[in-house]
Amino acid sequence: MLELLDRLKSDFPQITFVQGDSFYWSPKNQSVTYTPGSTMPDVAKWSLLHEVSHGILGHKNYFSDFELMQLEVAAWQYARGLAKKYDVKIDPEHIQDCLDTYRDWLHLRATCPTCGTVSAQKDPSTYQCFNCRSVWNVSNSRFCRPYRRKTVRNI
Repeated sequence: MLELLDRLKSDFPQITFVQGDSFYWSPKNQSVTYTPGSTMPDVAKWSLLHEVSHGILGHKNYFSDFELMQLEVAAWQYARGLAKKYDVKIDPEHIQDCLDTYRDWLHLRATCPTCGTVSAQKDPSTYQCFNCRSVWNVSNSRFCRPYRRKTVRNI
């Protein structure tokens, strides 16, 4: 992975690379945080390419859970093309597994805690049910469990 990292640093000087405990893109710092000593070197390369893709695509903050999903899909699509340039083969199953974590997260957040109907997001932390009109809040963080706290129930 270190050879790939050196090439990415050279090819994308606008992105800062920072060692850390996980892989992620920081739009605020224009940086990719990576884990250098991964026990799964292929997955580390794929993750690095994915996070660099967020940076190249100019991904910033998102307003809705669906928008986050779109950013993730776009970053993986771009990473697949970038991987060819660096002679890396990304396992398509890995991409789908990663996207499945977001799909599952989004589905849990969007499921009404009162009646179980999957509904629409009103704002970054609020959903409202199409069926029973319940309103519930979710955390703004994509890194925490999808807790749902009911706030209002209108019948």
